[in-house]
Amino acid sequence: MAGWTDLRETVRLELLQRGEEGCDTQGFMQKWDEAADDESTLLQLYQELTELQVSADFPFAEPSDLEDIRALRPEGPRELQADWSEQVWRDKFYGAWLGRSVGCALGKPLEHPDYLYGKDGRPGWENIELWFKGADAWPIRGFTPEHSRAEQEHGLSLTELGPWSVREKIQFMESDDDIRYTILGLLLLEEKGLDWDSWDIGKLWHHRLTYSQVCTAETQAYMNFAQETSHLKSDKPADWAKRKERVRMHLNPYREWIGAAIRADGLAYGVAGRPELAAELGWRDASFSHVKNGIYGEMLNAAMIATAFVENNSERIVEIGLSEIPHTSRLAADVLQGMEIGLSARSERELVSRIWDAFSHYDAVHTNNNAALVAASLVYAGNDFEKAVVTSVYGGLDTDCNGATVGSIMGARLGAAQLPDSWISPLNDTLYADLVGFDPVSISSCAERSYQVFLKLRDKVRN
Repeated sequence: MAGWTDLRETVRLELLQRGEEGCDTQGFMQKWDEAADDESTLLQLYQELTELQVSADFPFAEPSDLEDIRALRPEGPRELQADWSEQVWRDKFYGAWLGRSVGCALGKPLEHPDYLYGKDGRPGWENIELWFKGADAWPIRGFTPEHSRAEQEHGLSLTELGPWSVREKIQFMESDDDIRYTILGLLLLEEKGLDWDSWDIGKLWHHRLTYSQVCTAETQAYMNFAQETSHLKSDKPADWAKRKERVRMHLNPYREWIGAAIRADGLAYGVAGRPELAAELGWRDASFSHVKNGIYGEMLNAAMIATAFVENNSERIVEIGLSEIPHTSRLAADVLQGMEIGLSARSERELVSRIWDAFSHYDAVHTNNNAALVAASLVYAGNDFEKAVVTSVYGGLDTDCNGATVGSIMGARLGAAQLPDSWISPLNDTLYADLVGFDPVSISSCAERSYQVFLKLRDKVRN
């Protein structure tokens, strides 16, 4: 059963996915057209697509197993040393949580098709520009205005899913999947330390998340996992490796989309300064629902976030992140291109325009195009928190995810004390997560809990 959308659209997306993975899909679009809404024909077509082999001349090598991934990664520092005081460490953890919340809140109202995909021939970034200009709030120096002349003049809208994140109403970080997964990562490390794998991710989701709280790849994996476990016999089966493949692959054309990449933060915070271990934890988590570049996206983000607690140069942070994923992957190539755009762009407008044009062949919530925008925003902005977060959201695509990731990295780099008060004060140190025990909770208490996990895991490794 297809979960996120209907079977016909699922098969169409699988067709696109197989093409991106390097398979020859010639003739399949005609078959899809002819299948119409006939379920049995669509399922037969889907099976044919899953049996396609990657073409011999595909220029990328993209394994999903950790050992094979590590064999293809570049050289890089696997652990970084920092002699921070307790006060500095705490400030950095608070900065990471605050930064993630700020970026998520800025982008959340803009997570709408008008900005994800564009409208009336305009790219998403241009519609964001029109919205802020229509509210006399350009350039972006604060949260998204609730109303704009662009509503009448250009037919633009905000999402209905972020009513408490607009400039006129924001008083806290409202519930969002980008925040829920950060908390789930914290809870997992609190409860299990480093002793867990992808099976535990499935159990955690079924225990903590409702079906309505998961999207795309996570929706399908959530459903598929239900077929591989039971309430009465909840222990991990001996053949979990085989079952895991069904969980992350069956009717899941979203397996390289951004869902895993937004789940890295809570894990990476717990192993701050250790990019290799952070990437491994990202791999364990992502491999429940994703493959290939979908996995690399979480590994990249986890390594960058862990690095940001120690390294103070954004270009170096991205480079260390790339050192934990295959240099032979599409994601590595795309992020390097994003970095080049960010380093050479003369303005935010040029940057977002070039990113949009370069990566428009991907779905708006794919891992790769969003990672390229994140990398470009980081290296373009230097030490400027506001410039980094605003640029990542201005680019359109998955606005709240990109703002959250960039905010997390910049917050860990700079620490809470250096974040602009105009951005953090409206949150009132409060978040709602739609999780038991976190409605509401202070952002600072989450940061303190992450810091305590970090100390516990650091001392465990030393011992």
